[in-house]
Amino acid sequence: MKTYVKNTLKTLSILADEIVVGVFLFFVLPRVGIEVPLKPALAVIGFLVFKDIIAVKFLWEVFEKRAEVGPEALIGKEATVIEDLSPKGVVKVGNELWIAECINGSAKTGEKVRIIQVRGTKLLVERQG
Repeated sequence: MKTYVKNTLKTLSILADEIVVGVFLFFVLPRVGIEVPLKPALAVIGFLVFKDIIAVKFLWEVFEKRAEVGPEALIGKEATVIEDLSPKGVVKVGNELWIAECINGSAKTGEKVRIIQVRGTKLLVERQG
């Protein structure tokens, strides 16, 4: 359900300009006495939709992009336990050693854990499987 809501919000944000222009052309202007012919109004909205079809490929990639630097980039990555986590110890992520705390028990040297949060210079990890 969470993915559905996120995708709906993404789609609405992409279509926001069409929604605003449509409301303006079909509801606001007629209330103040300005009648906009249907064909030009639909042409404007059609152009905006076409623009979004072209742009959506690039925007969707931006929406889906994860952090590539900083602590946020570590979340979801796998780490190897270097010093037993009971619950605190040391893990290796790439070529870096980090102090870590296992939130679901303990993990032995050599086990793989997944990073779920970064708190300052400490990683919160969970055992896999």
